[in-house]
Amino acid sequence: MAIIQAFGEEHVAKLTGLTVNQLRHWDRSGFYTPSFADENRKAAFSRIYSFRDVASLRVLATLRSKEVSLQHLRKVSEKLSHLGEDKWIKTTLYVLKKRVVFHEPETQKPREIVSGQYTFEIRLMDVSADIEKEIAALRRRDESKIGKIERNRWVAHNAFVLAGTRIPVSAIKNFHEAGYSAAQIIKEYPDITEDDVKAALSHKEKEEAA
Repeated sequence: MAIIQAFGEEHVAKLTGLTVNQLRHWDRSGFYTPSFADENRKAAFSRIYSFRDVASLRVLATLRSKEVSLQHLRKVSEKLSHLGEDKWIKTTLYVLKKRVVFHEPETQKPREIVSGQYTFEIRLMDVSADIEKEIAALRRRDESKIGKIERNRWVAHNAFVLAGTRIPVSAIKNFHEAGYSAAQIIKEYPDITEDDVKAALSHKEKEEAA
C-alpha cells in the first residue's frame, strides 16, 4: 500500500528554504497551489503539501536563489504545462544567466525553455534524495524524550502521550491488553522504542494505583 506523505506549511518552509509567507503568496496568486487545499484558506491546516509538492518547491526555491525571477518562472511553468503536476521534477533543469534551461529530449542538448535557444549546461541539484534525508531528520525524535510521557492540550485532546509523538498512552495499553508483545507494539508504531512501551505501561500502573 502506498504511503502518502503530507506536510504542513512550517515543515515545508524548513524543507525548502521558502518562507510561510512566500508559500501563501504563491498559493493565492495561483503560481503554486498545494495538493491538499481547503477552500477556506483561513482554516487551520488548510494548506497541506505532498512529497511531490515539497520536491517541486525545493526546485523553485533553488531557481529563485539563482536570481531567476518569478515572472520568468511563470513563463517556464506555462511552457512545461504539458508535463502536468510533475513539471518541476520530471526533467533535469539548469540555470544560465537567470534563465531556466532543460535537456531537450529530441537533441539531448540544453535549451532555454522560454526563448528556445540552445546553450551550455549548468546542472541544478537533484532534490529528491536530499529531501528524503531532511524529512527523516525533521521527524527524528529528540532522544531526551524517549521513555517519557507528556501531556499537551494541543496534542491528542490533552491525553497522555509518548513524549515527542502523538501516540496516546491508552493506545499502547490497548495493544498490551489485546495480548501484543512489546515487539509487536513497536511494529505498529515504528518510531517508538521498548523504553516507550515500558513507560506507557508503568504510567498506567501509576494511574491505577492512584
